[in-house]
Amino acid sequence: MGCSMGKSQVPPQKCNRVSISVPAATAIRAALLIQRWYRQYVARLEMRRRCTWNIFQSIEYAGQQDQIKLYNFFGFLMEHFTPGSSERNLISHIFRENEICRDAEWERYFCYKSIEVPDSYTGPHLTFPMTFCGVSKLVEAFKHKQQLHARYVLQILGETWRLLRMLPNINHVSVHHTQQITICGDLHGHLEDLLLIFYKNGLPSPEKPYVFNGDFVDRGKNSLEILLILFGFLLVYPNDVHLNRGNHEDHIVNLRYGFTKEVLVKYRVHGKKILKLLQKIFSWLPVATIIDHKVLIVHGGISKTTDLNTIAKVDRHKYVSALRPPKVTQPAADGSKPQAVNDEDGGQVECRRRVYSLTYPSSAKGQRNQPSRRSLHNVPFSSHQVNWSVEEELKRRRRQAGFDQSYGEIRTSDSDSDPDFGEATETDEHEWKQLVDLLWSDPMPQNGCVPNEVRGGGCYWGPDVTEEVLERHNLQLLIRSHECKQDGYEFCHDRRVLTIFSASNYYEVGSNRGAYIRMGADLVPHFNQYQASRTGRELTLTQSVGWTERSALRALREQLFVHKSDLISAFQEFDPNNTGMISLSYWASATETVLKLGLPWRVLRSQLVNSNKHGMVDYMRWIRELSITEPKLEISDTSILETMYKNHSNLETIFRIIDTDHSGLISYEEFHQTWKLLSTHLKMEISDEAIADLAQSIDFNKDGSIDINEFMEAFRLVDRPAHS
Repeated sequence: MGCSMGKSQVPPQKCNRVSISVPAATAIRAALLIQRWYRQYVARLEMRRRCTWNIFQSIEYAGQQDQIKLYNFFGFLMEHFTPGSSERNLISHIFRENEICRDAEWERYFCYKSIEVPDSYTGPHLTFPMTFCGVSKLVEAFKHKQQLHARYVLQILGETWRLLRMLPNINHVSVHHTQQITICGDLHGHLEDLLLIFYKNGLPSPEKPYVFNGDFVDRGKNSLEILLILFGFLLVYPNDVHLNRGNHEDHIVNLRYGFTKEVLVKYRVHGKKILKLLQKIFSWLPVATIIDHKVLIVHGGISKTTDLNTIAKVDRHKYVSALRPPKVTQPAADGSKPQAVNDEDGGQVECRRRVYSLTYPSSAKGQRNQPSRRSLHNVPFSSHQVNWSVEEELKRRRRQAGFDQSYGEIRTSDSDSDPDFGEATETDEHEWKQLVDLLWSDPMPQNGCVPNEVRGGGCYWGPDVTEEVLERHNLQLLIRSHECKQDGYEFCHDRRVLTIFSASNYYEVGSNRGAYIRMGADLVPHFNQYQASRTGRELTLTQSVGWTERSALRALREQLFVHKSDLISAFQEFDPNNTGMISLSYWASATETVLKLGLPWRVLRSQLVNSNKHGMVDYMRWIRELSITEPKLEISDTSILETMYKNHSNLETIFRIIDTDHSGLISYEEFHQTWKLLSTHLKMEISDEAIADLAQSIDFNKDGSIDINEFMEAFRLVDRPAHS
């Protein structure tokens, strides 16, 4: 029975099986479809990332250009207005870089002994000479957000100044077979990045030498803490810690990018002394490091004229600000005092400006008056570029002072009363250019050497220049910083130029990784990457790109908003019938014409502007719908508001300059003079009534003075979605 029942069982059917056989060809096609989709997804993500990167970088470089243009304008005022003029007096102190020039006077001025440390102070107590234990305590204190007392700050800075004066312009380092040297790029006030490097790599010591390649300050919130840590280790291990100067180790740049404000907020009583001593320290920082005669480390880069032998002999502390070129005068044939050089149009030109055009000739003379981007080396500043009101004012003041219109005679007459502007030689100009190139230049993929008109300073140099300069000095690798890279580092020029950037999350959380280099006796660089922000580490690639993209578009919308009047005028040129509609192509062209950011507007337009089914843009509606919240202040003149938005950073820079006592307060009269300086720089008219109206609207407590920080914050634009 059992056997028969077993034979009669129905065999299992195929349909009850869980898996279904699929032909191999179909599986391969499916895999290829998935692969193609993934590649397209990654390509779209990469395109978004590059567009985001371009937005951040273009806005950053445009700000640097504004800074240089403003400083050049101040230099023009200093050299053309008479010594007693109010405009000149407002800004003259930023050019007096050697107010206290004798070492003994510096020692007395920065003496810390009269500063008492109260019993209530809970921060670290330091002893001098500095020891490894002392610097370690300093690192731990800053890690826990403690503040060092001003007495100890001045002691560290004073000791650092004395040490730096003994160092050469170019540090020469040797790497032993048993050790590796660590090279760090820009830190920009990101203390968490420095602490992470020390955690992963170890603290500086004779066994772990370090090179820090400039740009320690600005942008981040802890620039001073980074300086104090680095200076502390430099004092303990002067042969094993090497600091190169960056373009942000410059008191003029610090006015715009936050370091000046940081110091004054943290040290309200002694901040001015700290800043003055830091000016001196920055000018004494070495400008290059060479490892084993083969690897050159500079902050920015090189140019076709870079000569390390010349750089080694430069009196580097003369250049307190690298933005300040020396005056070059030409003696007359009869041996008389130097006169100004005339340009080809018959106008008076500053001699140092003529040198720029000789150093980096402009491609076309006709481009002189175009509002294109300009470089420190090629800014022709002739008299016809200044608006008529300024030119007439110059003539009037010269007549009142009894001077002829000749620039040379003006300088001869007041040279005794104005020691800030002595005569310089062609050698000074050549030395200055060498330093500017080291601090400001960037590499480019094409051969050649051209002015860096994107940043406004230094040059762009190509692979041929790299090869020529490295071969001439028997070097094999150039390590530089100065540019943020998404992965923290990047090779170019056939791997003979290496960029290293150590500030992670530079533009936004997740925007980039930081990196540092470890190099042994074989001089082969090994990279270590990191993300200092825990939030950034936890983001997926898609989340990271989305986060930074939103931040970049928010910054770009602010730029569009503050230029809305110029944009409307540009749009109307493409709309002769006043229909209020233009094509997307015209929208992109007009937007680039106004903002000059060099962005791919046609790629970005889907995220910035909506069009109808015919591909047309209602530009007036688009301007109204820009998601920006304006401050709610009663200002009768709306044009002054737009000027305020557009020149927010320039205005703050002028405020910081005028606030000579660093109190954070300026009077109505100083406020009025600030706006007059800005209007002259912008070549536009702003009425006294509009300025007075603005001052009264912002003087909240009606005490006759204006708080700079409150004023700047009151006019800060806010993205509506983020605000809500």
